[in-house]
Amino acid sequence: MDHYRNPRHRAPLEEAQLFAHEFNPFCGDEVTLRAQMDDAGRVARVSSQSQGCSIIQASASMMAECMEGKSAEEIEEMARLFREMMRGKEIAPEGLERLRDLAALQVVRQYPVRIKCALLPWTALEEGLEKWRRANRG
Repeated sequence: MDHYRNPRHRAPLEEAQLFAHEFNPFCGDEVTLRAQMDDAGRVARVSSQSQGCSIIQASASMMAECMEGKSAEEIEEMARLFREMMRGKEIAPEGLERLRDLAALQVVRQYPVRIKCALLPWTALEEGLEKWRRANRG
């Protein structure tokens, strides 16, 4: 609830190498993700702006907090773990430790309709990483 009431990383980033926007027309949830990537492919700064239910806002805030300082590969692994956790797969204790506070969102699985709310920021993240990778191949 703290991440819903006091979301982190809400300030927009003007110059971001990673950008993604996702919208769920069925419920109105929306998220915009921006990140500044350093030369080593790590997240230097991140901005996550979301509108909608408490679940999307908390998930987006917690995701952004976990991203700073991480490489694209580390973030992709975190996204994989989070997606598996939300789908009910058993996650090893070290995987849950990597997810840190995000593990608290396991409770959302009790409400299957709401799982999409928790996953929407991660869908944006995966889309943004894919676009960033395509733009930086060379």
